Amino acid sequence: MRLKSNLPTKICPVCKRPFTWRKKWERNWDEVLYCSERCRRNKNSVLTKQSEE
Repeated sequence: MRLKSNLPTKICPVCKRPFTWRKKWERNWDEVLYCSERCRRNKNSVLTKQSEE
């Protein structure tokens, strides 16, 4: 059994918040980039903000 404190984390490139491993991401954790569907949909707005700077 895994302790929740020992789960891997990543930083979402859109909202810059940490998010932790979820059971549904078990098979493709390496490919997961965004913490939520909302951030995944808004990924282009972040890219345009970065290019403006």
